[in-house]
Amino acid sequence: MNIQEKVAQAVQDLPEDASIEDAMARLFLLAKIERGVAQADRGETVSHEAVREKAAKWLK
Repeated sequence: MNIQEKVAQAVQDLPEDASIEDAMARLFLLAKIERGVAQADRGETVSHEAVREKAAKWLK
């Protein structure tokens, strides 16, 4: 699915009473998800253990 099809589908999936802000938020979320998936595909991830270690430091 190309970007125009993805945008059209995202807008069609909105409820009838959705605002422009709702549409923008949905598109922003989808863009962030695609960016995250691309990063994961490139191996740019953080291990679960590394996240646990950072969180433990923050929570002290």
